[in-house]
Amino acid sequence: MPVLTRLIPSPVVVDITAGALDDLAGLLADQRVSSSGKLAFAISGGSGQKLRERLAPELPGADWYSVAGGSLDSAVELADAMRGKRYDAVVGLGGGKVIDVAKYAAARVGLPMVAVATNLSHDGICSPVSTLDNDNGRGSYGVPQPIALVIDLDVIRQTPARFVRSGIGDAVSNLSAIADWELSHRETGEPIDGLAAAMARSAGESVLRHPGTIRDDDFLTTLAEGLVLSGIAMAISGDTRPSSGACHEISHAFDLLYPQRAASHGEQVGMGAAFAMYLRGAADEARNIADVLRRHSLPVLPGEIGFSDAEFVTAVEYAPQTRPGRYTILEHLDLDTDAIRDAYADYVKAIGS
Repeated sequence: MPVLTRLIPSPVVVDITAGALDDLAGLLADQRVSSSGKLAFAISGGSGQKLRERLAPELPGADWYSVAGGSLDSAVELADAMRGKRYDAVVGLGGGKVIDVAKYAAARVGLPMVAVATNLSHDGICSPVSTLDNDNGRGSYGVPQPIALVIDLDVIRQTPARFVRSGIGDAVSNLSAIADWELSHRETGEPIDGLAAAMARSAGESVLRHPGTIRDDDFLTTLAEGLVLSGIAMAISGDTRPSSGACHEISHAFDLLYPQRAASHGEQVGMGAAFAMYLRGAADEARNIADVLRRHSLPVLPGEIGFSDAEFVTAVEYAPQTRPGRYTILEHLDLDTDAIRDAYADYVKAIGS
C-alpha cells in the first residue's frame, strides 16, 4: 500500500490576534502543553522583563530566566540552568534572539518549546533552526520547531518600527530564495519540495502585494502569518532552502566581513533579494521588490545602511563562501570583482533612486 499522504510538522497552536497574551496560561493549559503550569520562561531584559511583570501573577508555577544576547553560550547556560527541574515546556518570550536561544536550550534538555514573539523581525519565530553567535561568528543549528506560537498584535504595535520592517524584508526575500532553488533544480538536479516552495512563495507574495502599512492590523497579521508559513516551509523541506538563497548569502557576508556594522537581518536580505533578482535577469521583479522595500522604508542600496558600493561588491563576491554546497545565482554566474561592480552599477540604474 503506497503512502498517499504525509504528516506536516507544524505547531499545535498558532494564535495571531490582538490581546493574545491576555490568557496565555489558559491557552497553554487548554492545549495540554502545560496543565500544571510548570514552565521555564526565557526572557530578554527589555520587552520580556516588562511582560513578566504582567504575566507572572497568572503563572505562579513558572520560573523566569533572563537571557543575555543570542549566543550559543547563552543557550547552553539556559539549558544547564533548567536541567532537572521537571518543567512541562520552555517558553521563549521576546524577540528573535531570545526565541532562538530558547529553541536550542529546549532541544538540549528534551522539552517542547513555545514561542511568544514580541516582534516580527524575521522568520525564525516558527522555524526548525536556531541562529546563534559562536566563536566563529554565527551558526545555524537544527532544532525542533515550536509546538505553539503566540503573537499579540497589541504587543507588536509597541515595538520599534524597524523590527517590523525587518520582517518584511525577510518575508519578501522568499521570492528570491525560491528562484534560486528552482535554478539549482534545473542546473544541478537538486530536488524541490513543491509544498514547501508553494508555502514560502505564498508567504512572500502575500507581503509583497499587501497595500497596507505596519500601522494596520490586517498587514501585521499578513506579515506574521507569512513568517509562520516560512518557518513551516523550512520544517517541511528539512532545511532553510525555501527561505534562504543568494539573498541570505549576501547578508551572511555582511555579518562576517563587517560584524560591528552589520544592519538588521531583514534589511540585508531584502536588499540582497532585489539585487539577486536583478542578477538573474528579472529586472521587473527586482524593481517590484525594490519598490515595496522603499514603501516600507527599507534599504535597497548599501549606502542606506552605511556601506559603500565597494563594500557591497566585496560582500557579494564573498557571499558564496558563507554556504558551501548551496547553489544560487551567485554560484551559477561566478562573477569576478569587475563583473559584480558592473552588475551593481546596472542594478542601481534599473531600480532608480
